[in-house]
Amino acid sequence: MTIHHKSAPGQDRDAHPVVQLPDGERHIRNVNWIGLQTLYMKEVRRFFKVQLQTVWAPAITTLLYLIIFTVALGKVKPTVLGVSFADFIAPGLIIMGMMQNAFANSSFSLLVGKVQGTIVDYLMPPLSNAEVLAGLVGASVTRAFLVGATIWLAMAIWPGVNVTPAHFWAVLWFGLMGSTMLALIGVLTSIWAEKFDHAAAVSNFVVAPAALLSGTFYSVDKLSPTFQAISHANPFFYAISGFRYGFIGSADSPVVLGALLLLALNIMLGLICYFLLRSGWKLRA
Repeated sequence: MTIHHKSAPGQDRDAHPVVQLPDGERHIRNVNWIGLQTLYMKEVRRFFKVQLQTVWAPAITTLLYLIIFTVALGKVKPTVLGVSFADFIAPGLIIMGMMQNAFANSSFSLLVGKVQGTIVDYLMPPLSNAEVLAGLVGASVTRAFLVGATIWLAMAIWPGVNVTPAHFWAVLWFGLMGSTMLALIGVLTSIWAEKFDHAAAVSNFVVAPAALLSGTFYSVDKLSPTFQAISHANPFFYAISGFRYGFIGSADSPVVLGALLLLALNIMLGLICYFLLRSGWKLRA
């Protein structure tokens, strides 16, 4: 490593030291907070510029599920886990919308760069792989919480539905863990995918079925033992069950176990994303 000093005309040469490193070697000793904030704000502004499509439309679509079920049941008032059916499905719909939009956001970022040939905008800035990952995931979680807040507000004013949190910590924790899990899966998808059809396939054939078949519209306890076992193997189930616990105080699974499982899964997914970004697999020509 050599150190040279460069200066503008009329300035002291010793005032601007420039460190030159071997080609291709990154040397970032501390967190580049300015760069991380810049990437985060870039990603947030990207989806917020089309907020009608990225925030409001998903909220309205999710609210329609609640309206359809409550209208279809009419005067029938079934109870699930000690609460009305509307109160039961409302939290599941909120977290489902949050997770799906976290995936949609992060699965688009790197993929559009590869398709449009602008992936260099993510690889060349003085950001470590962990900082790039944190920026992408942070923006996706932000979108998820904006969508969740919009859905919650719409449900709060919808008659016959109670969405007052009973355990606010569980709402925050499982909302964060569920959104982070899907954001990381989205990053993995954007690294692997070579075209938008690949990301759409993961969304339609993996994310959507896993979300819909994870106890969003029913109690897992009512299923046969075989399907109960399948549901308990689905990580979406723990996010939805724990998030629902935050609202109604009841859950289909042990809340603490679900919280720890999601944390462990997110750590594992984060490490996989980090090492794939570090290797440059399918990102660098």
